[in-house]
Amino acid sequence: MGILGLTSYVGNNCHFFIDTKLKNTNIIIDGNSLYHHLYFNYGIDKRHGGDYDVFADLARSFFKQLFLCHINPYVLLDGGCDYTDKKFETLKMRAKDRIRVAHSIAGGSNGSVLPLLSREVFQTVLLQLEIPFVQCLAEADWEIASLANQWNCPVLTMDSDFCIFDLKGGYYPLNDFNWRSTSKDKDNSEFYIPALCFSIDKFCAHFNHMNKALLPLFAVISGNDYGNIPAMEDFFSQVIFPLGNVRNAKRNNRIHGLLNWLSRFEEPGEAIEKVLEYLVDSHKDGIRKCLCAAMEEYKLSDSHLAEFFTKGTPLSKVPVAMDMLPDWVVVALGKGKLAPYIIDILLFQRVFLITQVDDSQLPSSHMCSLPIRQVMYGLLLNSRNLSKVGNGAQGKSKGLLVEEYCRHDLTLGKSQVKAVLTRSSESLSLEAIAEVSLPVRLKILLETLGVKPCIVDAVSSHLILPVAVTCYWLTHSVPKPKLMQLQALLMGIVYGELRRLECNAGPRGPTDDVKIACDRLWRMRVRQTDMDIKLAHIFCQWQACIQMSLYLNQLLCNPLQQPDISWLYSGTFVHQAFRELKQDRSPDFLLSGCTVACRLFKDILSAVLSDVPADFFQTREKKAKKFTKQQKDGRSKERRSDTEEPLSWRNINNRFSLLLTDDE
Repeated sequence: MGILGLTSYVGNNCHFFIDTKLKNTNIIIDGNSLYHHLYFNYGIDKRHGGDYDVFADLARSFFKQLFLCHINPYVLLDGGCDYTDKKFETLKMRAKDRIRVAHSIAGGSNGSVLPLLSREVFQTVLLQLEIPFVQCLAEADWEIASLANQWNCPVLTMDSDFCIFDLKGGYYPLNDFNWRSTSKDKDNSEFYIPALCFSIDKFCAHFNHMNKALLPLFAVISGNDYGNIPAMEDFFSQVIFPLGNVRNAKRNNRIHGLLNWLSRFEEPGEAIEKVLEYLVDSHKDGIRKCLCAAMEEYKLSDSHLAEFFTKGTPLSKVPVAMDMLPDWVVVALGKGKLAPYIIDILLFQRVFLITQVDDSQLPSSHMCSLPIRQVMYGLLLNSRNLSKVGNGAQGKSKGLLVEEYCRHDLTLGKSQVKAVLTRSSESLSLEAIAEVSLPVRLKILLETLGVKPCIVDAVSSHLILPVAVTCYWLTHSVPKPKLMQLQALLMGIVYGELRRLECNAGPRGPTDDVKIACDRLWRMRVRQTDMDIKLAHIFCQWQACIQMSLYLNQLLCNPLQQPDISWLYSGTFVHQAFRELKQDRSPDFLLSGCTVACRLFKDILSAVLSDVPADFFQTREKKAKKFTKQQKDGRSKERRSDTEEPLSWRNINNRFSLLLTDDE
């Protein structure tokens, strides 16, 4: 939800706020607002696919400052699309806008597009810090406001709709929540966060002591995310507002004028009838119903989430449209163990694929993960009655289609994607997944990624899924990744592992070689503003594959350990690592001095290479040249040149020598 222009209007009027020293309280946090705010407003790179390690550090710092001030956070995250689907047009508009902004960023302009896996990183931080959170089944706004009023505590968000809710504990806008300026109270030495609290009483007092009950009508007439009532434009074209004194008049005319106009009425009903006078008679009854129904969105009652947080009670307020969800799915959704993405598939057989800063001249980076999505669609939709469609996996999947909205060039395209039921999954229903044995669930996941079962024993448990996804990415990415791109990506994983060791080292701290390597690699990030969009597109495809593999792994009840994304990918690092490799600095050289790093890189690289053909990185020209030479002199050995791949590619037991090779 949100009212266009209201945030800036309110922000330009400081007399609507109260200066506070926030401490010793519970606080209800709009999780979606918070992770967007943290990523966009503290200088984290937005162009190279996400610096997830930096973002995770920032999120941890934020919550630690709350703890310092004895502020107990309760985080609510949005779920899937609203089950009434009334926000569909807004979602399409936002998707189109994201495509435009991403293209602008790729071309060197400023803009903000949230990196693809930011939510997963934020959620991991919540789990690590043991911060109570819930993932709602739909949008969280109403639940946030209701729970805050039930507990008489403040709300922290950036959503202008919270200027409309009558909140007992107040609404704290994130822009005015100075968590980095924590201070100590002189009176009692307690720490507090200086913050501005929006006062609905001051707001209404400014407009002739307007009745608060008129604010929902103001929101509906102005138009919010749930859509505009077209007839309201007829109203605005005819009514004459008493503007009064207003700053930035051109931008705020409508907001200021409408509030002044509404302040003349005692009750919403009276104001509605006056609005209807400006409209065509034949439409009045329908518009009256629309206005009244939309105003109900702002009517609060007790939230069922209080018992979720205090007693661990599963989500109980499940919309009728979601009654078909198995109990284990509802529980997992509430705990954030399943992505809200699956709600949209089950309710609407429709999804929006989030645009990344990729190459708009190429197909969307999400095309790479299409086969993974198709298997996931099959698992989710297989529980429906499909007996009339046909027999067997192929027959059953024929009638299962999911509508995908995704970037197509620079427009929002729509396509019908067929769900796939594999031999391993065709007899598996959504209800039964949680009861199926681990080997069966693992088999489905590995078959989907097209990797050999032995990969499970090749690396540490927390790296199995990323390595398997990397193997999948190599064979599905378009264009095909080059050796140096793979090396740069794996170096990013190694760098994350070193940072993880450093952070988890305990009181003694990390070993000297780990610390030195971390410091050196930390400095090896992108230091220039230009961007290689072709390279970014390759890495965006890897992220798309990781995202959908995480979702599939969750749906299969985690046959593999879920990785911590913050240690897997740092965009500025992998981009600079690729540049360093192009400067003839081998991975061995860049990781030198740290035995742990070199050994880990060797293990991961060997695991990946063991799953692709030995000549995978040779070009067609090189393969043809090799074949011609073998025919000519009957020898299998080739002389290495500047344009040929090293001999070690043909020896699976000597693949670590690839650390020193060049990639054309």
